[in-house]
Amino acid sequence: MVQKYQSPVRVYKYPFELVMAAYEKRFPTCPEIPVFLGSEILHESRSDDGAIHIIERSCKLNVDAPRLLKKIAGVEYVFFIQKNTVNWKERTLRIEAHNETFANRVVVLETCSYSVHPENEDWTCFEQSASLDIKSFFGFESTVEKIAMKQYTSNIKRGKEVIEHYLKELISQGITFIPRWTPPPESGQKDEQALAAGAHVDDGAVECGARGAAKEQAGNSCPPAEAVSPDADKLDADYIERYLGQLTPMQESCLIRLRQWLQETHKGKIPKDEHILRFLRARDFNIDKAREMLCQSLTWRKQYQVDYILQSWRPPALLDEYYTGGWHYQDRDGRPLYILRLGQMDTKGLVKALGEESLLRHVLSINEEGQKRCEENTNLFGRPITSWTCLVDLEGLNMRHLWRPGVKALLRIIEVVEDNYPETLGRLLIVRAPRVFPVLWTLVSPFINENTRQKFLIYSGNNYQGPGGLVDYVDKDVIPDFLGGDCVCNVPEGGLVPKSLYQADEETENSDHIRLWTETIYHSASVLKGAPHEIVVEILEGESVITWDFDILKGDVVFSLFHSKRAPETSRKEATLPSTSLVGDNVQLIDKTWVLGYSLQVVSFDFCEGSHVTRWPGFYILQWKMHGPLPCSGTSLPRVDDVLASLQVSSHKCKIIYYYEVLASKDFRGSMSSLESCNSGFSQLSGATTSSNQSQSSSHLSR
Repeated sequence: MVQKYQSPVRVYKYPFELVMAAYEKRFPTCPEIPVFLGSEILHESRSDDGAIHIIERSCKLNVDAPRLLKKIAGVEYVFFIQKNTVNWKERTLRIEAHNETFANRVVVLETCSYSVHPENEDWTCFEQSASLDIKSFFGFESTVEKIAMKQYTSNIKRGKEVIEHYLKELISQGITFIPRWTPPPESGQKDEQALAAGAHVDDGAVECGARGAAKEQAGNSCPPAEAVSPDADKLDADYIERYLGQLTPMQESCLIRLRQWLQETHKGKIPKDEHILRFLRARDFNIDKAREMLCQSLTWRKQYQVDYILQSWRPPALLDEYYTGGWHYQDRDGRPLYILRLGQMDTKGLVKALGEESLLRHVLSINEEGQKRCEENTNLFGRPITSWTCLVDLEGLNMRHLWRPGVKALLRIIEVVEDNYPETLGRLLIVRAPRVFPVLWTLVSPFINENTRQKFLIYSGNNYQGPGGLVDYVDKDVIPDFLGGDCVCNVPEGGLVPKSLYQADEETENSDHIRLWTETIYHSASVLKGAPHEIVVEILEGESVITWDFDILKGDVVFSLFHSKRAPETSRKEATLPSTSLVGDNVQLIDKTWVLGYSLQVVSFDFCEGSHVTRWPGFYILQWKMHGPLPCSGTSLPRVDDVLASLQVSSHKCKIIYYYEVLASKDFRGSMSSLESCNSGFSQLSGATTSSNQSQSSSHLSR
């Protein structure tokens, strides 16, 4: 595999001619670069007008490699051929170098260039690129590659420092200005110009020195180099340090190469540099993996118009009142601070009232806002702020938060955020973690990237107070009042979402946006007189788990779970059932001729949230029907059609939202069994239903 390196544009705030004088001081030897042992000129030529000067050198290098490897290779030093082409007219230097030692086994190519800054003619730009291709090396290819890249990158920074060292040396010697190249005069003018130059040589020297000093002083007082970009398509090293942070040479190279690839191949808006850098960090600067992850994210952003979410998304009023999260100043490192009072949030109520789509869009808008605030804080504090801090208060968290549909929605949101907003979270502070927290952590932690998990700091009880707690990460005058601080926090306090605000999924799906959430966890259904809502589940193995959760939005409904060995003939019934058995979208799955206790067994009933471990294979039917008194059947078992015929209720329809899922018992046992709550405060049945539940319990269980 070919290893590549591409440098950012490095800017010297000195004229090209002065930089060239400093560069030439590196030859024939350079004590400032220990591995450079010396050089010898092989060929030198100049153009007739002196504008172009070409020097070809053989350079001797000492490689910092294990002695055993040197002994196997049979060499102590390596030699490179370097060709330098200076164009004084265009004010450019192009350096081309390749290895002479082991040229048939290892191919090293390097290209460097010095040129005038396009927006400031008294500044000089430097760029560098290289490639390493190890074809064979006595079985030590991987070792040689690591040694070569390590030594090469360590010398990159040193090379810049050496130029600056010799520039200072020239200035200390009083050499602050070197005249630019001018075309040679014509023969008739040579003597005249020579006399004029001699007459004014002293004044010119003084003037040049003064001008150079003035330029130096002006250069030092100029705005920072990053304020003047050498090229809109290139990155300035000072810009990287100022806005993106300290990067190693290879990290800079990965950023530049991935950015160049996007500019050449990507159609549409190129993401910001800090955005590209996040994906590189998420993949440990593996450029191929980062490119794949970034391209998938860019496609996702374009498909769902996420770039415009801050302009297009308007949170429903319900979120403003019941979503217990908001931005709150910044932490000690200048990161924007987001506070989430998760323990006070009715997550189940929000999911049922708004649906997963609205919650996901809201979370995405928070992440987009976080990136925007990071950019603002970078400009505000004058240093790179590339991530934000989240403070999560778990006071009030209990088992009601850990119901399976909610955990399923949470995992989906985590997946979307991890895939599209990597490395945006700088630190996650979790305070007042209750005893139930380990259950939630066990469920969600496997879905969180290892780099992200390392940013979590968890405090139970009041351990967040005092040294080692929040004050180490958040200034005392920023700690919210509900955590014992003096700062008033405007994050909503939350509370239970009224059940009257729960909506059916078709009501929440109406949107001008392409849906982000392709699946709906909760579905809605109408239950009419004589037309129960039924769902059939086929179980092929005995040990499975059917889990469900529902809420009644309108009317009074009874829930039952039946088991049958016979398969409902739904396709035939849809075509042949009389109109009394087919109402709206509801199709009766339970045949009217089936008899309870014989064709059909009741295995569970009327719990709004629960689960059932299947003991037998076969067909399980979840049924919601209008509530009505049971017929007096005496000692004989009632027929299903008799039960339906006995319903004495008004003709208005009932409405429910429901969720169900079938799991293998191994997936359910030990992880979700503790998450069900039949007495959930967020899902209460009507009084009539609860009363009938008690009467049905003794009836069904005595069969």
